[in-house]
Amino acid sequence: MRTHFWLSRRTFLGATGAAVVAAALPRPVSAQAPVIKLGTLTPLTGAGGSYGPSMRKAMEFVVQEVNAAGGVLGRQVQLVSEDDQTSPEAAVRAARKLIDVDRVAAIMGTWASAVTTAVAPLCWESKTFLTTVSGSDTITQLPHQGYLIRTQPNTHLQIGKLAEFLIALKVKRVFVLGAQTPFAIPSQKRLQELLPKGGCEVVGAVVYDKDKNTFRSEIDQALRAKPDMIYLNGYTPDCTVLLKELYKAGYAGARIAQGYAVNQKLLESMPAEVSDGTYAASPSPAVESAGYKRLAKFLGNSDLDPYSCQCHDHASLVVLAIARAKGEASGTAIRDTVRKISQGAGVKVDSAVEGLKLLAQGQEINYEGASGPCDFTEIGDILDCKIRIDQAQGAKLKFVKMI
Repeated sequence: MRTHFWLSRRTFLGATGAAVVAAALPRPVSAQAPVIKLGTLTPLTGAGGSYGPSMRKAMEFVVQEVNAAGGVLGRQVQLVSEDDQTSPEAAVRAARKLIDVDRVAAIMGTWASAVTTAVAPLCWESKTFLTTVSGSDTITQLPHQGYLIRTQPNTHLQIGKLAEFLIALKVKRVFVLGAQTPFAIPSQKRLQELLPKGGCEVVGAVVYDKDKNTFRSEIDQALRAKPDMIYLNGYTPDCTVLLKELYKAGYAGARIAQGYAVNQKLLESMPAEVSDGTYAASPSPAVESAGYKRLAKFLGNSDLDPYSCQCHDHASLVVLAIARAKGEASGTAIRDTVRKISQGAGVKVDSAVEGLKLLAQGQEINYEGASGPCDFTEIGDILDCKIRIDQAQGAKLKFVKMI
């Protein structure tokens, strides 16, 4: 599915009253100034379909604000949106169109690690910048030549925090049920490395085909190991089946999963007694930041998922990098300037519009957005994160702690 997102400057100003901000930014030097084309590639359908629409809307919000305030050095921004279907094959087709037909400077918002792994080579080979919320360690280990950053903490960071929580719970025997994804094996190895330091052990692991209709044999194997905690490292559809079959099998131990798998959609799909007690671990956005609050108001949701917040920051980082590169809308220019506007001693800003205004005045900026600080390593990993732990109680996720 393809969507061209365009909003006239006059229309949005009338709707938002942003004329004061617009006046502070450079006016278009010419009505014929070429637009800046940016691509979004989010999971509007498939296993990630509960997140993709909001992720896309978060990027549209940034573009609306920027265009209403005069654009990037007088140039309007146009989003061309595609659905990756949470499928590497579909994602490659969509990315090829964005690169070859639409000629976007950046592709933003890939979610599944398998999708990002598939489209990343297309991006670095064409010098198209790629921003992602995928977590697998292997992504930034690809030879991407700097044409990739991710705002999602990698396996090393995420599983380190998860292990810390499991040790604090004083569980002793953990079994891992992981979908066949780039995230599965590194997660298992990281747990095997860390848990023994806290008196816990991984007593077994199974990597399964997430598209199966039943996981009875995998569950039987897990229960034979007598775990007191099962880590469900999959997506919403397969974790839905796993939780139901664990319940039918009489498993009474603890369960933990990633927050993108055990979410409100999953809880609403089954009786509360099936999911009750299951922990969910998610990277936490900067919930107290002005950027988060503005985005929450726009989306009409006070409890935003981390991926929408990260995608808000993807769009902000890209337009600010283009502005810092004196308007050069290319993947190479974004690559070479994105860290100059997101880390360092510049003035802290939490919106693209605020950053554009300061850049136009010749000032340096340090963007920190709805997802938090955007400081990246040389290979594109986010430097730090906070992990939020929730627990299913009565078909709702209840906050437990922040790590």
